Amino acid sequence: MSRAAQVSRNTLETRITVRLQIDGDGQSRFDTGLPFFEHMLQQIARHGLFDLEIDAEGDLEVDAHHTVEDIGITLGQAFAEATENKTGLTRYGHAYVPLDEALSRVVVDCSGRPGLSYEVEFTRPRISDFDVDLLREFFQGFVNHALVTLHIDNIKGINAHHQAETIFKAFGRALRMATTLDARVLDTPSTKGTL
Repeated sequence: MSRAAQVSRNTLETRITVRLQIDGDGQSRFDTGLPFFEHMLQQIARHGLFDLEIDAEGDLEVDAHHTVEDIGITLGQAFAEATENKTGLTRYGHAYVPLDEALSRVVVDCSGRPGLSYEVEFTRPRISDFDVDLLREFFQGFVNHALVTLHIDNIKGINAHHQAETIFKAFGRALRMATTLDARVLDTPSTKGTL
C-alpha cells in the first residue's frame, strides 16, 4: 500500500502544490521563496523520513503570512489523504529534541480531531527576516486539515533559531512515530472503531 498524496491549493493569495510520501527516506525539495522556512520544512522530511516536495508562490510582497499558513493547510491535507486508511496506524507519537541549549517536546495524536496546544515563547520576534509568529499559523493550518491533535512545547532555549529547529525536528520525529504501521494493530486504533 502506497501512502502518498499530491495536493494543490490555489487562491488569490497563493498557489501551492505538496507531494508527500509517508514511507520515504527523508528526501525533500522546496521552492517557496522563504529560505529559513524551507530549512524548517527540511527538518520535518529528514527526521520524519518522509519524502516531501513543496512548490509555493505567494503574495510575499505583502508578507509571508498567507504562504506559510497555506503551506500548513496543504501539507495537512496531504497527510490526511496519505493516512486515510487508519488500519494498523500507531496513532500516537512523541519526541523530545535538543539542539545545544534549546529543548522542545512535540506530541501528536492522529485522532481525526483538530487541536493545537502551542506553548512557545521565542527569545526574539524574527529569525533573519522571518516573523516567528508565522510558525504557529503553519501548525494551526496543519492540524485543522490533517485532523490531528498536536501539542508543542519549547521547554527552554536562548537562541531563537535553535528553538525553532528543535520544534520542527521533534514534529518530524513525532509524526514519524504516529504514522508508523504496526502489524499487531489489525484495525483502527480506537475503542470507538473509527478515527
